[in-house]
Amino acid sequence: MNILYTVNEAFVPQLAASVASVCENSSPDDAIHFFVFCDKVSQTSKETLRSFLNKYCVEIDFIDIDGFMDAGCIDFDTQGWNEIVLSRLLLARFLGSDIQRVLYLDADTMVRGSLKELWDAPLNERGCIIGACPEPTVSPKRMKALGHGGKPYFNAGVLLIDLESWRSNEIEKQLLECLKERGAELFANDQDAINLVLDDRIMPLPVKYNYCNSFYYYPLSMLKRVSPWFDPDPRLYSEWISNPVIVHFLGEDRPWRLGNTHRYSNEYLQNLSLTPWKGQGMEDGWHFYYAAWSLFNMLTGPFPMFRYRLITNMIPSVMRLRARGRRNR
Repeated sequence: MNILYTVNEAFVPQLAASVASVCENSSPDDAIHFFVFCDKVSQTSKETLRSFLNKYCVEIDFIDIDGFMDAGCIDFDTQGWNEIVLSRLLLARFLGSDIQRVLYLDADTMVRGSLKELWDAPLNERGCIIGACPEPTVSPKRMKALGHGGKPYFNAGVLLIDLESWRSNEIEKQLLECLKERGAELFANDQDAINLVLDDRIMPLPVKYNYCNSFYYYPLSMLKRVSPWFDPDPRLYSEWISNPVIVHFLGEDRPWRLGNTHRYSNEYLQNLSLTPWKGQGMEDGWHFYYAAWSLFNMLTGPFPMFRYRLITNMIPSVMRLRARGRRNR
């Protein structure tokens, strides 16, 4: 089972917690092989992580991709998103030709169960090149602006990829062309490009493989109003969100930020405690934010559609502030 991450040095503790969660929920028969695209990750961090994983008898390869933006001719403002995630678009050139399937995970994910069923998903039988989980909270206005109105939209934090089909269909070339032509107007950068280019060649995966807090805050009935194409079986959906296999720590409510209120915060800390980075990578200065966040959730909880519209209108401003902060560093 080939699993890919993309990280820089600042995100190594989160990576360690994520790979620990994978290993704790796998068996020797899974034959886990990690690949990590590294942007300026220190040799010390690499060797520490490699040594830690020895006890699980799994393989890990670190692939340095410094300067990947130039290699992929990617030249546009990411509008506050971390550039490192764009490297997943170049996975075919950085991974060996002998690798035919890979599971990409954002480093801010946590695994809570076996990945075997996900890994064995029949992409080819469906005529699909990748598998991904729906993101039904994307606003219809943004979807229309993308020229993707009325179609399913998928989150790119968890991607099951048929690399053989990816290569033969020249998906990398198509994605880079999309970014070159429309990069400035793509709010979610490569995620938008993946949705536009792969479109009906994306196999919908159960949201239990990419659970985020949106599924906690918003009832299914409201999500179906926002995105009519999102219509899972209610019974299965309830099972998926009550016991997800992969948790994706999207947004600002992240367990490595002191004072956070994420429902899976303790599980993240348990995984982190298994690693050499126990107690590290924690961010202070968030207590006031989370106090305000808790109050906001209490006041808007009974009115999910109002909450959704308010947050949807706020997100672009938040991302502009984040982009300004990155440029000023």
